[in-house]
Amino acid sequence: MDAGGILPNFEIGPMLSALDLLGIAVFAASGALAAAQKGQTLVTFSFFALVTGVGGGTVRDLLIGAPVFWIVDNNVLYAIAVVVALIWITPQTWWRASTLDWFDAIGLAVYSVYGAAKAIEYGINPIPAALMGIITACVGGVIRDVLAGEPSIILRPEIYVTAAALASSLFVILKLLGMDTPIAAIVAALAGFMLRGAAIHFGWSLPAYRGNTPEV
Repeated sequence: MDAGGILPNFEIGPMLSALDLLGIAVFAASGALAAAQKGQTLVTFSFFALVTGVGGGTVRDLLIGAPVFWIVDNNVLYAIAVVVALIWITPQTWWRASTLDWFDAIGLAVYSVYGAAKAIEYGINPIPAALMGIITACVGGVIRDVLAGEPSIILRPEIYVTAAALASSLFVILKLLGMDTPIAAIVAALAGFMLRGAAIHFGWSLPAYRGNTPEV
């Protein structure tokens, strides 16, 4: 596809397609696990998994003028159905409370890269392309948290959006520098995952705004 953008001959290859499916699957799993923690029905499991898995990618596709991916590719829905079935039939004791966070971290990293890559394929310029990666990675989790009645992950002080920004921005930069797509994707996704994983493990967070703190 010649999009006429920053990398006019850029095409999403097998590596990025695999990352896309991985991101969808783990985000869907995080949605299903959120429903499991609430003791919901199979229908609710499926709905949580669907909106978490495809939410960010849907917004991305609408913004860049692409066909909404899960409408034109049935494999996405099949993958989500398999994830829902696996979590539904397994004992809840298999899934620790932290499992949702780690699934979310994997999805955040790989989906950030894929979102930026798809934006590049459609001719989006560098900064907006990186932003499309962030939107792809974060919107599904926001929808999941809202449906589950939990505080949105992006409103917590812990590092989250920053990890998505690292992965998507690094991928765009590495591609502009001429790095091969599979290597750039792996390096960027690992960087995003390591930052998010460190935030989960060590409780890292960014400084919060203190402008409204009363003076002592």
